[in-house]
Amino acid sequence: MAQIFDRSSNALARASLVLTGLIVIALGVTLDELQRSPWVTRQGQRPDQPVPFSHKHHVQGLGLQCQYCHVTVEKSSYAGIPPTKTCINCHSQIWTNAKILAPVRESLADGKPLIWGRVNDLPDYVYFNHSIHIAKGVGCSSCHGPVDQMPLSYKAKSLTMEFCLNCHRDPGPRLRPESEIYNTEWQRTAATPPPEVLAAHYKVPARELTDCSICHR
Repeated sequence: MAQIFDRSSNALARASLVLTGLIVIALGVTLDELQRSPWVTRQGQRPDQPVPFSHKHHVQGLGLQCQYCHVTVEKSSYAGIPPTKTCINCHSQIWTNAKILAPVRESLADGKPLIWGRVNDLPDYVYFNHSIHIAKGVGCSSCHGPVDQMPLSYKAKSLTMEFCLNCHRDPGPRLRPESEIYNTEWQRTAATPPPEVLAAHYKVPARELTDCSICHR
């Protein structure tokens, strides 16, 4: 009986299996890289805002402290968005008729808050508390980047699960003295207490910070 398949069919079958395997691997690598890309994480993106607020002007230029606008950052899970009255504290005296600030004046007159675009937005299934991070010695710039140098706010870090876990596995090297929490230009020096000393000072819990229940409650 004549052979149905040519002898080369075995080689073609093996080559097809190898090619399929390579395609699957390449697809997996591509998807893995894609989920870390700015296209997915939105890192570096600047959302549209009702007013082009400049942190660089207000913080670096005028010397405003983070807590002046973000009043709940030390005591709440949210840093807090300042109400219109906070803006008017200054802008009832300066730039009172500036066209760029018309939405602020309208907000005050109508009693309707400005709707700001979220720059750093975590999924709903992630639990994050600003106050505990501040209380444990994590500086603002560790997650938000050089905010004081941003003319327009953008997402400086990926804030992926990988980003958070890298810190939770070994938080000590990322802690800083209390006086430097809001200093976005702070760098560790020889005079900085060792990580283990800072961890003890802030009473960073000895329990495993990578437990699922820490961030998913």
